[in-house]
Amino acid sequence: MPIAYVLINLETGYDEEVLKELKKVAGVVEAHTVYGVYDIIAKIEADTLDKLKDIVTWQVRRLNKVRSTQTMMVY
Repeated sequence: MPIAYVLINLETGYDEEVLKELKKVAGVVEAHTVYGVYDIIAKIEADTLDKLKDIVTWQVRRLNKVRSTQTMMVY
């Protein structure tokens, strides 16, 4: 099962709002706020690599107030 850890950078002050929405996304199995360069880290799982890429590209990156992401695929 393909897995990715996604580091998410947000607009200031929207951590809890985005975290709540992120947890509703199918495939997001964990999501936590963090301190440092990034604001949230999410663990995402999918049946195929293509589905995993779609979740990151079309759902996570499209959430309101997300500025940027860094995706680390696990094989």
